[in-house]
Amino acid sequence: MLVLAVLFAVLGAASNAAGTAFQRKAASSVSSGGGWRLLRELARKPAWLLGIAGVTGAALFQALALANGPLALVQPVFVLELSFALLIGVPLLHRRLPREGWWAVAAVVVGLVAVLGAAAPSGARTDASMARWIPVLAGCLGAMALAVVASRASRSRLVRATALGGAAAVGNALTAALLKSATGTLADEGLTAFLTTWQTYGFALTGIAAVLLLENALQAGPLAASQPALTIGDASVSLLLGVVVYEESVRGGWWVVPELVGVALIAWGVRELTRAVPHLRDLTG
Repeated sequence: MLVLAVLFAVLGAASNAAGTAFQRKAASSVSSGGGWRLLRELARKPAWLLGIAGVTGAALFQALALANGPLALVQPVFVLELSFALLIGVPLLHRRLPREGWWAVAAVVVGLVAVLGAAAPSGARTDASMARWIPVLAGCLGAMALAVVASRASRSRLVRATALGGAAAVGNALTAALLKSATGTLADEGLTAFLTTWQTYGFALTGIAAVLLLENALQAGPLAASQPALTIGDASVSLLLGVVVYEESVRGGWWVVPELVGVALIAWGVRELTRAVPHLRDLTG
């Protein structure tokens, strides 16, 4: 079951990265605008529709992954999305990733394996009481709102993209937490219960909000700003939600040492990948 969870999560990360790359290509061709007006313009672009197909496929893989493993295991795998996004987006935008970028990709992969292998996230719950959900919903939605306000208050493209990417990350993590509960209801009680539980409509709404925030993050600034905030934020918040909402657990004690080494490798890899972006070379160069 855990092997299937990881496999589906990796496929989800790759699919979401492809979707993000195509959405970035479409968003870069829109000079101005935001909100629903931006979505209306993007909907006319084939690249954006391919991006939405990638995101939709990622959602299906994510649901399968969450049905087979704990949230604290599945969502951190999505940190691979940054590597996938660059590996897919670079040729899509007719660029070449420098050698340092390949080392960074390797560091992210090795770091993720170290973190998950040492932490060994576990847990089998798919339901939680409203006493757990209410503060989680308030905290996540409040954090998203504050990030949007911060992006509006800043004139820096870097700050705006990072803030909106972070808001999208929280939205994605909350969506995953709600999706896990909804898919658990579907598996245990059937379609009728799935269609009548509030988590089903909750993950639909938060998912739409996360997509809208992502679109604006992609238009607000460079991928190197929005993508790290999105992927690392998603993994971190999801790990927290897994523990808080579903009472999942991770190993402590001396296992913290390899966990921290893995985190350091991931952080270094992400930093190097973001530094590599401004130095991408033309494929024809």
